[in-house]
Amino acid sequence: MIHYSDEVSSALKEKLPVVALESTIISHGLPRPTNKSVALEVEEIVRKNGAVPATIAIIDGSIHVGLDAHQLDRVANDEGITKVSIRDLPIVTAKKLSAATTVAATSHIAHLAGISIFATGGLGGVHRGAQESWDESADLHSLANIPVMVVSAGAKSILDVAATLERLETLSVPIVGYRTSRFPGFYLADSGFDLEYRVENPKEIAAMWTARKELGITSSGMVIANPVVQQMDPVLHATTLAKGLKAAQDQSVSGKAVTPFLLEYFHSNTGGESLRVNIDIIRSNSALAAQIAVALH
Repeated sequence: MIHYSDEVSSALKEKLPVVALESTIISHGLPRPTNKSVALEVEEIVRKNGAVPATIAIIDGSIHVGLDAHQLDRVANDEGITKVSIRDLPIVTAKKLSAATTVAATSHIAHLAGISIFATGGLGGVHRGAQESWDESADLHSLANIPVMVVSAGAKSILDVAATLERLETLSVPIVGYRTSRFPGFYLADSGFDLEYRVENPKEIAAMWTARKELGITSSGMVIANPVVQQMDPVLHATTLAKGLKAAQDQSVSGKAVTPFLLEYFHSNTGGESLRVNIDIIRSNSALAAQIAVALH
């Protein structure tokens, strides 16, 4: 059920460094036509840093690891593209639908393909008010059960970051700060929480990943927290978040619709700042993931 692009197929056969990339950021995370140009740019960033990009998506029921130009264009511009997590994969493939993959689904497919490192923007986590709604992202469970290293700018700042960190600790998912001792919050370089472990270069991260395997810790992932260099103005962030949460409540937005609603609210109400930060994040994370993939080889 998995189809590989020629570039990815050759890289896997030759055991070259490969970095998995999600497609939800293309279909739902960035506005058109910026989404397509950024997707192409990110793939090129991975190549320039010595690795092979493997953007993952589902096209007409077939899982693709590595997209050609036509497939990438379809993910970027087809309004019928949905987004899927792990639980949706068998349904979408059986019904021959097309979909972009979330962090959880991308990690699962990357592991099936033999790819151990994945670059994304921000992690999902525990939603605000989860003590009543029980709403938390499948990203947390995928990190606990799939041996893929995920490079991200921390958890999305629209979430309950404290609860997210507690859940990751409970699930025994290690978090390592890249040149930071503070957990980043997506739009913000510092979410307000300390990290126990910090590294200064990709070789240190590669050594940790290798040590996990040697110690028999092979059933879970690891988070590399890479803060954005130029964060959003904290006052603008706090104001926009408060207004966005109120708008979601007023419009009875709930469940998995909350995150895309709030992200769109940020896009529409920060004068382009959220878009700039979002793009900077995926550029930086893809470069770091490629450097770690090279260090692992």
